[in-house]
Amino acid sequence: MSLETQIMDQMKTAMKEKNTIALEALRAIKSEIILAKTAGTQTEFTEENEIALLQKLVKQRKEAAEQFGANNRPELEEKELKQAEIIQSFLPAQLSAEELESALKTIIAELGANSAKDMGKVMGTASKQLAGKAEGKLISETVKKLLNKEA
Repeated sequence: MSLETQIMDQMKTAMKEKNTIALEALRAIKSEIILAKTAGTQTEFTEENEIALLQKLVKQRKEAAEQFGANNRPELEEKELKQAEIIQSFLPAQLSAEELESALKTIIAELGANSAKDMGKVMGTASKQLAGKAEGKLISETVKKLLNKEA
């Protein structure tokens, strides 16, 4: 089942349940999908595009929640975090810290990386292989930590 179909089904359920937070999150996803499709930059909307789009939306919600928290607006912060959770449910399961570290060690060994100078090379490969399975920021921090251990 395509992401768009899943979103439509979830929207119907959210409407019936009068779940406004879920409905807002689902409408945001639908809106982004439509915008991406009509942008005309790509001929086909692939699973990688969907994952990137969902990750972008989750990141936006988390950043907004952070701002609301800093400005002492807990009700809005909570709403953004709930929406991020709903959007995240459409993403593939995230790797645990141990699984991520193990995968990155394998990538580092394959590339023969041994210092912080090789970070770009490792990040390029890791970002492609682990897309949707871990946040880019987390991948970056873990790669940095692993490469500094080996140096």
